[in-house]
Amino acid sequence: MEKIAIIDIGSNSARLVLVNILEGGYFVVFDELKESVRLGQDMDWDGFLKPARVAQTIKTLTMFRRLCDANNIDKIYAFATAAVRRAKNQKSFLEEVSAVCGIKIKVLTETEQAHLVYMGVINSMEIPKGLIMEMGGGSTNLIYYNRKNIVANACLEFGSVTLTDLFKNDSSEPAERAKKIEDYVRENLEKVPWLSTLDPDTQLIGVGGAFRNLGRISRLIKKYPFNMTHNYEVPTTEFSQIYSTIRSLDLDSTMKIKGLSSGRADIFPSALAAMNAIITQCNFSKIMISGSGLREGAMFRHAVPTVQEKPITDVLGHSLDTLMHYFDINIPHAEHVFNLSVQLFRQLKVLHKLPRVYMRVLKIASLLHDSGMRIKYYNHQRHSSYIILNSNLYGVPHKDLVLASFVAGGHRKAEFNREDLIRYKDMLTPEDLDAIRKLSVILRIAESFDRSMSGVITGIDCDVLGGSVIVKTETEGDCSLEIKDALTCASEFKLAYNKTLEIL
Repeated sequence: MEKIAIIDIGSNSARLVLVNILEGGYFVVFDELKESVRLGQDMDWDGFLKPARVAQTIKTLTMFRRLCDANNIDKIYAFATAAVRRAKNQKSFLEEVSAVCGIKIKVLTETEQAHLVYMGVINSMEIPKGLIMEMGGGSTNLIYYNRKNIVANACLEFGSVTLTDLFKNDSSEPAERAKKIEDYVRENLEKVPWLSTLDPDTQLIGVGGAFRNLGRISRLIKKYPFNMTHNYEVPTTEFSQIYSTIRSLDLDSTMKIKGLSSGRADIFPSALAAMNAIITQCNFSKIMISGSGLREGAMFRHAVPTVQEKPITDVLGHSLDTLMHYFDINIPHAEHVFNLSVQLFRQLKVLHKLPRVYMRVLKIASLLHDSGMRIKYYNHQRHSSYIILNSNLYGVPHKDLVLASFVAGGHRKAEFNREDLIRYKDMLTPEDLDAIRKLSVILRIAESFDRSMSGVITGIDCDVLGGSVIVKTETEGDCSLEIKDALTCASEFKLAYNKTLEIL
């Protein structure tokens, strides 16, 4: 198995991720490290990286290198962005890093950086039209795409660190200083003419530490039961409330905000001011937060080189394939169970009356229903439920992951922990709760129909006659084991569908 490392040297922090590259174009992160280096701090005065900041960065990169060597990393990709790109002493910095740390850094152009960020987002989110706002410490990238094609992009020469530096000597009250930052950002946004041509259904996608912190704060305020950054939605009404509170606070009070990392407290208000400027200018109704950006773009480019020309078509499918390979799932069995589940879902639609959107839930639960066996066979449905819930699958709403975890958890025994369901009560509707029970029964029958994992039952034909559902199986051999196993859930079928189950 190949192992690679991605090092991202930004104006505020340096990050390292260690990645296993799996066969077939898949990857899994197995370790990461982040250090605040503030490399871009105070650069605006003379354009030079400051000695103390350089020393801290080299110390951090030396630590990164040791971790790479300890893990027998095959290849290191090291990227530097705005601070190093603009530095007058760029050459001496790169030479010192190479000599001391043995790491060769590629300084990304604005276009290269935008493309890597775009690849990270487009291959991990299903949003047809988006404006990606990647806010770093020293620059802000705006990338407008439509139907998986970049339409326009612009790099603004400010980020959360540089904005904070620019206004740090302003003696105004915090709220007034935030207003000045907003005005400054708006002046720069007016120099990007294509912003006024965005399609009305374009969504704002936030990338970077400031957006991740925003999402964390939002989840804590709402007591959101699902701790996942990627694909988390912050309505702009909620954003405005958070911004209105934070913009008036002094530094000591800001540092006490739950969910905000202490190393970002001083620059976070500036980042929020920049966000507010673009939200009001483009009239966005919500922020979709992406946990994927430049580093994930580099991972996709290495593992799936074709994404440089054409993004992944089925984001969720590729993400599911990754987990199936990683958890060593019997893929032919999982796919056959999914196929049988789909047949049951369609033929029982007259009874369950669930909309097609639940097919995505059934797909996730079917393909990953055995993932928990990697932990232990006994009660593996519970382990599968946990894995799905914490899978960070790409291209799927949070609620669907919660639903799929419960469906997979019920595929052996229709037992649902009431406390667990109550935990997600604000995310789930009565229809969702009904769907969990009905889909769990479908998955249980489908898995039973491939109990021997030989594909002996190839098709299903369901007839609803009075108080019974008669399931006729199309077979290629003896399926007595499969039918016997499927009939063990007759009582659960009766509870879910109010019909007697018969299998021929």
